[in-house]
Amino acid sequence: MDSLLETHFKKAYKHIIESHNIYIASHVQPDGDNIGSMLSLGMALKKLNKNVYFLKSDDIPSDYLFLPNIDLIKDYSIFDEIELFIALDSSDEGRLGKNKDFLTKAKLIINIDHHVSNTNFGHINIVDKDASSTGELIYDFIKYMNISIDEDIATCLYTALSSDTGSFMYDNTSAKTHEIAAELIRVGIDKGKININLYQNKSLERTKLFIKTMDNLELYFDNKVALAKISQEMLEDCNAKMEDSEGIISYIRDIAPVEIAILLKEFNESEIKVSMRSKRYIDVAKICSVFGGGGHIRAAGCTINDTLDRARTLIIKEIKGLLGD
Repeated sequence: MDSLLETHFKKAYKHIIESHNIYIASHVQPDGDNIGSMLSLGMALKKLNKNVYFLKSDDIPSDYLFLPNIDLIKDYSIFDEIELFIALDSSDEGRLGKNKDFLTKAKLIINIDHHVSNTNFGHINIVDKDASSTGELIYDFIKYMNISIDEDIATCLYTALSSDTGSFMYDNTSAKTHEIAAELIRVGIDKGKININLYQNKSLERTKLFIKTMDNLELYFDNKVALAKISQEMLEDCNAKMEDSEGIISYIRDIAPVEIAILLKEFNESEIKVSMRSKRYIDVAKICSVFGGGGHIRAAGCTINDTLDRARTLIIKEIKGLLGD
């Protein structure tokens, strides 16, 4: 283990031992990594006889409702003072959504994340851009604290790893990632059940939204760039929620000539969430940073406060300058 990382683990563990009430939160629009990380760390800390509060940031996608103790993720009121607040998988305070307000009440903030764009907003920052996922860091931290990993914790960790590596296909997957996955399998998880829930359990509403989204796919720059849009009207037509867009961006990226995949999601007429993925050589985090966003080299996002059409124009103009076309 990296010596600096171990130093941060030591400091974080000291404060965990000294704290009785611990609040854990993660980013809005939850995914497998942040939900799996929250649950696995929280269950581990409960083994230290801590009172753990799992803070809900957003509606939980149906894909993850099978996870053990998912019902523990709830809305909580802000108390006068919080002993310890742990933020997971959130590159900055804003990603915490409504739970950002808890930060001002926290005596100590531990920030655990793997995004290169992390702003180090915690008192203790456990940030490793080389980790495949926040779940990978949580695994290391649980092992450091010498807490046994049971089947429930392992299930949540495996979900975190698998989700953020595209079922172990993305470039962020390392030998270490596979070694951790193998260890979690040895614990006795039902990986068949996990895989069915994550990848083979698409609702009819999600399927309809996928078809409608792909129907408006646009290609640019000799098919190197592919862009699709999801409007509120489309969601209504499909009786779908925005969470049902999960996986569409990866499918777009997987089209043979495509290097940059872009998905524009209309949350309202002047708030467009942008997801970007690249395949080989484009740093999409750099593109998203122009619009105040960030992420990883191959996976990033941002928000554009404008219309869908205007957002598309701005992004294509920026990519045109980058590609030199």
